[in-house]
Amino acid sequence: MAVLLLLLILAGAGWLWWHQKHPVKIIRHKPVAVNTAPAPVVVSPPIVKPPPIVKHEVEVPPSLVLVTNPPTVPVVVQEKPAEGAHPVHDVLEAQIALARLAISSGSLDGAIGSQTRAAIAAFQRSQDLPATGRLDTNTRPLLTLDAPIFTTYAVTTNDLARLQPLGKTWLEKSQQSVLDYETLLELVAEKAHAHPLLIKKLNPAVDWTSVPAGTVLKIPNVNYPEPDGKAARVIIHLSEKYLEAFDADTNLLAHFPCSIAAKVEKRPVGELHVIVIAPNPNYTVNPELFPESEELQALGHKIILPPGPNNPVGVAWIGLDKPGYGMHGTPVPEQVGRTESHGCFRLANWDAEYLVKLVWVGMPVEVVP
Repeated sequence: MAVLLLLLILAGAGWLWWHQKHPVKIIRHKPVAVNTAPAPVVVSPPIVKPPPIVKHEVEVPPSLVLVTNPPTVPVVVQEKPAEGAHPVHDVLEAQIALARLAISSGSLDGAIGSQTRAAIAAFQRSQDLPATGRLDTNTRPLLTLDAPIFTTYAVTTNDLARLQPLGKTWLEKSQQSVLDYETLLELVAEKAHAHPLLIKKLNPAVDWTSVPAGTVLKIPNVNYPEPDGKAARVIIHLSEKYLEAFDADTNLLAHFPCSIAAKVEKRPVGELHVIVIAPNPNYTVNPELFPESEELQALGHKIILPPGPNNPVGVAWIGLDKPGYGMHGTPVPEQVGRTESHGCFRLANWDAEYLVKLVWVGMPVEVVP
């Protein structure tokens, strides 16, 4: 009897032990099923990630970026210069690179001066860089050259036929058929936008008193870009002696040094307007505007000078709505910005010719102190 009771107790204990072990196995499976929940957590970030939205926001307003922050596009583009392009190495290369953008530093001479610093500063402003006027580390990578800095020019018989002495007096000049170049050096220098001394330095073996047709000369390789359209306005800065043309979106189209009036009272400030555009003009000399000229005072009447690069207003006249005032060329381009005028805004002949392509009758010209 005792043995039977002992067997029953052992069987019950065994049954209890089996049932306790089995539920534990079932309970352990539940956490495994629950632990699959983290998978959605791994998947969910793409739903939260904003890249598609951010990209869309950047792509939608590119035109606004160009207007409100012009330099962002040029800086990105110029990080990798065009094939064969390289940053400028010296001042002459910088002057040539700027000139190819219609940013003039005056007659090319390879020297760092006020006009070259002003040209560099103009370029820096167009790129939204600090306008230091120096070829600093921010500027050099953007100011690049993609063509040789020098080219050749072969002297022609037509070039030599143009040369003629220039009359010494107002009356002698008025009796000439044209006020053309006096020397070949003058002609070549203007074609190359260069100072005559630079042309002589580049061609040390040339005897400039006798240059035959066919002579091949080394000159700076400079051409202004062909304008896409007209400027919206011109701004003349009296204190810094330069002129700039802008399009309707305030993009810089041209920067040129200019001479201003010697007398402060003859420097107009405010908005003027273009009223006439005359390429290759003649020039009416009014004695009243030249009281210092004994010859003109003795003549006592107006005389007309024929056109030509040595005309007092050079190869272009852009008249303004203030009587007697205009933007024009000059017979001595290397003196622009360094000498002063009777009141007009004097440019190098090549700059005046280019400005003619940009202006239009009625265009505003703002003169600032």
